[in-house]
Amino acid sequence: MKNLRVSLFLLSALVSVTLKAHESLNTISGFVSPESVVQDAKGDIYVSEIGEFNKDGDGKITRISIDGKLSTFANGMDDPKGLIFIGKSLYVTDKNRVLKVEADGKWSVFGSTMAFPQTPIFLNDVTSDESGNLYVSDSGNLKSGGAIFKIAKDKKITLVLNENSPEILAPNGLWVVKNDLYEVDFSSGILYKINLKTKSISKVAEALGGGDGLVKSGDNFFVSDWKNGKIYKVQGNKVSLFKDGFRAAADIALSFDKKSIITPDMKAGSVTIVPIH
Repeated sequence: MKNLRVSLFLLSALVSVTLKAHESLNTISGFVSPESVVQDAKGDIYVSEIGEFNKDGDGKITRISIDGKLSTFANGMDDPKGLIFIGKSLYVTDKNRVLKVEADGKWSVFGSTMAFPQTPIFLNDVTSDESGNLYVSDSGNLKSGGAIFKIAKDKKITLVLNENSPEILAPNGLWVVKNDLYEVDFSSGILYKINLKTKSISKVAEALGGGDGLVKSGDNFFVSDWKNGKIYKVQGNKVSLFKDGFRAAADIALSFDKKSIITPDMKAGSVTIVPIH
């Protein structure tokens, strides 16, 4: 009976370390254009809600607490998208700026428009390396004109790559592995590996639709396809369907225990946990 109570508690809170692949998915609704998610060490899940596109001030970060309750963690943003924690600070891409949100929900601009080496158009995903440097994708007009920026801990912003590299169309999901930055392109549906030292670019996999979120679990990558509502699994250069049935699978994240993929569905206004195994 005790184990049953524990399982039900975890299911209601969208946090599970006991889920099996055959068990039903966990979904919570009530969001307005949820774009990105991240989970902290306590098990709380944070969801960026764009609200109405291009309406400034109505964007927010909603927290799903361990007991399954929703609350506003931070508000007054424009179109918040990518999320990542570094320590207790939450970093958020918000149109043409990057925000830093403290544990009390108060935020400030960490990387401003004027500080970028070229004017950002549509800042999208954000990730970090082991040293705490941020990498931010600019998806341009979602077809071309994209770029990838590095924001160092001292707030210095440098250009990693831009449209002068033919592979860079509308970069979206990012993931760093040592000296390599992996990037999935929303326009081409191609997953690339970028060597951060040499800036050399190599193709990892393709046919990923409207590539949006990118996570790595073990030796495999998982990529969400916003356009077709799917999540793909990439093993080496082999692509297979992992999960479909979403309306617009946006910027996915690994659960803190690395056993599930947390998936915001932007058009459905929901967040779903999908067990990896």
